[in-house]
Amino acid sequence: MLQTDTREHTEFREDNEAATAGTTAPATPNAPADCDELLFQRCLWCRTPAYRRSFCRACGSTAFQRDRSVGVGVVVRRHGHVPHNTWFVAMDEGFNLLCQVTGTEPVAVGSRVSVVRAVAPLGQGLPVVEPTRPAPTSERWW
Repeated sequence: MLQTDTREHTEFREDNEAATAGTTAPATPNAPADCDELLFQRCLWCRTPAYRRSFCRACGSTAFQRDRSVGVGVVVRRHGHVPHNTWFVAMDEGFNLLCQVTGTEPVAVGSRVSVVRAVAPLGQGLPVVEPTRPAPTSERWW
């Protein structure tokens, strides 16, 4: 038979109150300290960069280190409908990122963008980028 420790409920309540009084709100491990910095993963085995992956797409490893991105990339293609304004961006570090583009400047494939907000305040949603340089007419794909 399983032996369990029997304690009074009042002792448990006092221990629980003492433990919660000394702690602060838990920090989420996936949320960066600053919403403006974009963190990505780099495989420890093959050094392939990735963004929000559970395993490496090149070698299948689950061992990653976190690196800070410069936050600059090139628009690759549109994703979804026009009102959402979501695009795939190839970041300079070598990983692709689905993000939302903001700003008044028109966006085209080949436009250079920079990260404005890496994550929403609660760690949800898409990163937000804004155009820094429009695509030259020779680089447009249409």
